[in-house]
Amino acid sequence: TRRWIVDPLDGTTNFLHGLPHWSISIALEHKGEIVAGVVFDPAKDEMFVAEKGQGAWMNETRIRVSGRRVMGEALFATGVPFGAKKTLPATMRDLARLMPATAGVRRFGSAALDLAYVAAGRYDGYWERELNAWDIAAGLILVREAGGFAEGVREDQKIFDSGSVIAANAELFGPFAKLLREPA
Repeated sequence: TRRWIVDPLDGTTNFLHGLPHWSISIALEHKGEIVAGVVFDPAKDEMFVAEKGQGAWMNETRIRVSGRRVMGEALFATGVPFGAKKTLPATMRDLARLMPATAGVRRFGSAALDLAYVAAGRYDGYWERELNAWDIAAGLILVREAGGFAEGVREDQKIFDSGSVIAANAELFGPFAKLLREPA
């Protein structure tokens, strides 16, 4: 069984306000596994592509997650979904833990593009809660094919079941996930 997972406009609010950080995201799922993904950023003319076992690419150039090893030097990204009443307290708690331990946290508003940036080494990691499959499916295979890791915020939940994701390079994934998974 094959299924296309498409977000024709990820970052709708940015688009509506004329902010050039939005994307088109397309993933192919085969037998329950994401096997290919494309995230296109029309504003910057950047096409991020990944296929299982073939690596990740941006405009014909191979991309890899960052090589940073120290949390204090790392730049992370997150999001606060539209109408984030349920996720805001957890996100604020996350920020209180991460801000003192990192070089900073950014919030730009396109989950697919943020994951593509992790794959390209622009961000060292990304997390967000309460997303839909179409927000993250293509970005997940990009991160994994670029050498990164992605799991659910809660270890006992699959990403698509919870809609919550943590993604980072191999060196930072452990300490990053540990901070986010600490009990309240």
